[in-house]
Amino acid sequence: MALSFALAGLMPAAPSPARIFSDHMVLQRDLPVPVWGRADAGQVVVVEFAGQSVEAKAADDGRWQVRLEPMEANAAGRVMRIRSVPGEDPVVIRDVLVGEVWFSGGQSNMAYTTGQMARRLPEGRILVEGAQLGGIRLRKVNERDARLPQDDLAGGSWHVCNPGSVVNHSAVAFVFARRLHQELGVPLGIIDCAWGGTPIEPYIPFEAFTGHPTLEKLAAFAKAGDINAVRRLPGGTFARSPAWLAGAIYNGRIAPVAPYAIRGAIWYQGESNSGHGEDPRHYAHKMRALMLGWRHAWQRPDLPFYFVQLPQWKSYAWTYLREEQRRALDQENSGMVVTVDLDNAGDIHPPNKIDVGERLALWPLARIHGHDVASSGPVYRGMTVRGDTLVIEFHHAEGGLTAGRMEGVGKWAPRPNTPLNGFELCGAEGKWRRATARIHGSFVEVKSQGLQKPLAVRYACHPEAAPGRPWNLYSRAGLPASPFCSDWSRMPYDPARNPVPQ
Repeated sequence: MALSFALAGLMPAAPSPARIFSDHMVLQRDLPVPVWGRADAGQVVVVEFAGQSVEAKAADDGRWQVRLEPMEANAAGRVMRIRSVPGEDPVVIRDVLVGEVWFSGGQSNMAYTTGQMARRLPEGRILVEGAQLGGIRLRKVNERDARLPQDDLAGGSWHVCNPGSVVNHSAVAFVFARRLHQELGVPLGIIDCAWGGTPIEPYIPFEAFTGHPTLEKLAAFAKAGDINAVRRLPGGTFARSPAWLAGAIYNGRIAPVAPYAIRGAIWYQGESNSGHGEDPRHYAHKMRALMLGWRHAWQRPDLPFYFVQLPQWKSYAWTYLREEQRRALDQENSGMVVTVDLDNAGDIHPPNKIDVGERLALWPLARIHGHDVASSGPVYRGMTVRGDTLVIEFHHAEGGLTAGRMEGVGKWAPRPNTPLNGFELCGAEGKWRRATARIHGSFVEVKSQGLQKPLAVRYACHPEAAPGRPWNLYSRAGLPASPFCSDWSRMPYDPARNPVPQ
């Protein structure tokens, strides 16, 4: 007996996988799949799954990582075993699927749950009641912020999607996953790190705060823990705690998850970079830093990144942040969902997350999976002056343009004989005036009575549409046009109109 106890003491402990690996998870198909964790230094760790057996030796600090070869989608729940050589009984992870995995982030409108949606939106309640979808798996990451990147999550688990579990997860991410699951016929996994009320800065890896003076200052202020300096900075935010500083949420919620194999990322945020006292200028640089930082963390330079442009809202700064979001489309493999046509009824948290999630899903369906669907509505490309008329050209208008309107959740209707709203022209005197706009195929001609030499044009460049005059330019596929201004020097941002709260 004494010998048995002595031998048992010499046996290495079972290796511990990172906590993102747990029962009911989904692994990404068609890509190498990293699996990692902790073990005794020098311990040989073997990971067995789907006929593969891959081993690695734990480094001096106990870290180990293996990479499973790319696998085809499989909706059958299988077992992953992780063991040491020699060692005790393996760690067993059950009900593992292979399909598509997406990482989602943002603030409260991404964190807004299906349960909240179901309580306020009849269509949302119907979705929840029909959410018996075992091929969709959901993983919420709720860790706190951290000053340094964390090695692992503190807890949490994957949930099989059903009416009881889905109510606690992101409505936008669920609708997005549901559409992809229906269209692709493969399992779908969502990892969600959204945190309500937060700006973009804490989601960006600290190392990505380079290449622009505002980014570099934000990094310096975060290193010093100087919240007040962030509030005073042009291009800064009304930081409320250390969780609002550069890299803080990335360190706690994202660093422990990367490089878990994913297809891409979705993002819905911006409200806390354009509220009272929050300066939206330079947000495009922050968006680029977010994309590049996440792509570096996942070791995927081409990682798809699709995001939601802010809808209507009464805040002065939202007009400017929407433009900053549009500018970030210069990054490869990025896409933007326009939402200014959706009726938010004066609510900063509108319950209609269905149209948002459905529009997000169009991007991967069209750009990754090759489905014959439009992914974007019209986006400003350029203009030509023809006497007293400006002719506007758009990206994503090949199928033609139309006036239209939303007549309910998921219910868009073309209104080709309806006048276009929201267009304005500016001349040499610098005054913006209401204009008449007419569609000619994939172009829009804009003119204003009495203005002989227009110099600039803008569309939907106000926090909210005027009562009874909804912004109504669409592609014929039913996707709305993004707000734009051809010359933003004629619309300078005025911080005095958005003061810091007392």
